[in-house]
Amino acid sequence: MSELWLEVTLPVPAERLDRVCDTLTANGMAGLVVEEEGDFLRFLEQNRQYWDYVDEDLARRMKGASRVKFYVPDSEEGQKQLRRYLAGLEEYEPQTVSLREEDWATSWQKYYQPIPVGERVYIVPDWMRGQEVPEGRVPLYLNPGLTFGTGAHPTTQLCLELLEEALRPGDKVLDLGCGSGILAIAALSLGASRAVGVDIDPKAADVAFENAALNGIGRDRLAVYAGDVLSDKKLAAKLEPGANRVVLANIVADVIIPLSARAGEFMAPDGVFLTSGIIDGRQDEVRAAMEASGFTVVKHLERSGWHAFLASENK
Repeated sequence: MSELWLEVTLPVPAERLDRVCDTLTANGMAGLVVEEEGDFLRFLEQNRQYWDYVDEDLARRMKGASRVKFYVPDSEEGQKQLRRYLAGLEEYEPQTVSLREEDWATSWQKYYQPIPVGERVYIVPDWMRGQEVPEGRVPLYLNPGLTFGTGAHPTTQLCLELLEEALRPGDKVLDLGCGSGILAIAALSLGASRAVGVDIDPKAADVAFENAALNGIGRDRLAVYAGDVLSDKKLAAKLEPGANRVVLANIVADVIIPLSARAGEFMAPDGVFLTSGIIDGRQDEVRAAMEASGFTVVKHLERSGWHAFLASENK
């Protein structure tokens, strides 16, 4: 018998989308779909060279859109999950639709299309494997499911753009706060020899290895550890101190600031420190912390209210 799912939609004013998404994520909901007409139109404009046509029905549905969608089982347990996810968001009235499992899969997947990032990366949902990849781009196959980001968020795209610029063939890469592994997997796909990821979420390793396998990457090239590198000395010793030419931190300002004081110990002598996930208004504070820790910012990118830095160590 097919399992039933609830598609939950929260109509949210555009200016509150970030706050609502942050609350849902903090409450444990990792798989969100954000529908916002402005982002949709900007995406089409920035990537018009990759589209032969625009789906008129999709454009019509996105007209005036400002909402968040996610999915829970249509069961008593699912109702408990829903109440937990919506804690603190009682002002918004959820709209729910019951779906069969096969309908849920179709409903979920229709939101994802290949995403060109930077000059070389091409993020492809795994169910679209086999479609033509634009010349000169490296495909990165991902399975969004319910617990995996798609690479559509500006922070991830900024980080990928800086990564593709900074990475050299054969580099070792360390991803602090690796989440589902998208940046480590991208680094290996772009020519890194080895990548190590660390995340405070113990589930991160399983998700990262699953998505690495979609790209033909095994545990001989990717290692993922769970824990807090700022407080766990044994964990820090596993992260190949002094050997990583690229150290990544796509997290949030409050974590990047203390990490800046430690990042140098993990870097090779000619290494670079790449940070993203910095919301507008915190960029000067993060930059100051990086410079106080001995880094020189050599590139600063900004998009849609998010900032990323590429920095080298002062010698």
